[in-house]
Amino acid sequence: MKLRFSPLLLLALSLLLSSCSPGAEMLRPDQLSFPPLVFHPPEVERLELPNGIRLYLKEDAELPLLEVTAMIGAGSIGDPPGRTGEGMLYAAALRTGGAGSRSPDEVDRMLERLAADFSAGSDDYATTLELSLQSGDLDAGLGLLADVLLKPGFAPERLELARKQAIEGVRRQNDDPGSIASRALMKALYGDHPLGRTPTVETLSAVDRNDLLDFHRSYVHPDNLWLAISGDFDRAALLETLHRLFGDWPRVPFTPQAIPPLTGSPRGALLVAPKEIPQTTILLGEIGIDKSAPDQYAVRVMNYILGGGGFNSRLMSEIRSDRGLAYSVYSYYQIGRLLPGPFVAGCETKSASTVEVVQLMRRIMEEMRSEPVAEHELHLARESLVNSFIFAFDDSHDVVTQAMRLDYYGYPEGYLETFRDRVAAVTAADVLAAARARLHPETQTLVLVGDQAALEAVPAALGRPVEIIRDGE
Repeated sequence: MKLRFSPLLLLALSLLLSSCSPGAEMLRPDQLSFPPLVFHPPEVERLELPNGIRLYLKEDAELPLLEVTAMIGAGSIGDPPGRTGEGMLYAAALRTGGAGSRSPDEVDRMLERLAADFSAGSDDYATTLELSLQSGDLDAGLGLLADVLLKPGFAPERLELARKQAIEGVRRQNDDPGSIASRALMKALYGDHPLGRTPTVETLSAVDRNDLLDFHRSYVHPDNLWLAISGDFDRAALLETLHRLFGDWPRVPFTPQAIPPLTGSPRGALLVAPKEIPQTTILLGEIGIDKSAPDQYAVRVMNYILGGGGFNSRLMSEIRSDRGLAYSVYSYYQIGRLLPGPFVAGCETKSASTVEVVQLMRRIMEEMRSEPVAEHELHLARESLVNSFIFAFDDSHDVVTQAMRLDYYGYPEGYLETFRDRVAAVTAADVLAAARARLHPETQTLVLVGDQAALEAVPAALGRPVEIIRDGE
């Protein structure tokens, strides 16, 4: 049998052999050098219509698509105690309740005809509408959005449907041990503050259509509306359409939604929620920081080393990799935009190893507080956070909505531009100071969801009285 070689293969072999000749200099990978990578966050155009609507625009003609995010400056943090869940029902009925002269079914048929996606949701501080459609349907899509904002229907039957769906979610929420633990932790940390409340059948049942209309009249105003638009559009045509649809919407005085301050201090409770399962869900938590914290970059690096870096973190390395006591162990700081968010560390382990895992988690946190982190840990954490930063900009619409939210929440000028440099400047001493200021393992609230009989030894082992909570309350 004859061997045949293609000309391209022979050429490649020739080049390879020539590079390996005695006169050629071979470099090891660690001897290679490259010019430094330079990255600047993409530019977003910021405009304001005469009536106060803020616009954030970025053209991207790669695909014939358009994405629109409309953000109303009010969210569920304003839910009255007896109507927790009102913001969620408002968002659902705003989207599904019809608009202008169109009934709910007519709106749905229109979206189906346009092959458009249209959704709404509410978080703590804002209500958001998301619209995605073909760029050729810009006028029709923005016309529908204008009707939803200016002339919502809030059809009673759609409100009732949204209420039934929310109540069914409440009835099923105790099926998941993680959901039980999370709700119990937030209630223990934030008490009766809106950040600590969750909807119940009673509070959802108390919301009526007039409450939704009152919310809309109070907060849906042009100078309380942010619009982020990206995709394949002609700038002049887009602005003309926006002026035509929203230009007659008058600016009127209104009172921004109040943000209730946090009061009191959380108690370092040991909460046990009995559930007949062969493993224990563990959550440790305390109130953390908001975006204005001067040590937030050190906190980010510290948490990466503690439990936010996956298999590179201390919690995962010792509890899973070294001891095999859990499948996943993690920690995170939910850095609050307006109020301090929580710090949470958690895992799941078999019932018999509950005390051992809790003690390990506490010990690892205490070690973060007692001695500086190793140089290789610090280097890896900084490099990982700096290098992953660019992936926040791989989607054009994410870039635009990020710019919009940074402005809405009052982030400082240059926050994105300086983020990587600030992370890269964090030292081992900064990490140690952040751990001592922000980690308090002995006083953190501890929530355990699992078999009550298997957890009987926990109070004595951890030195805390236990409080039994039922049905995740």
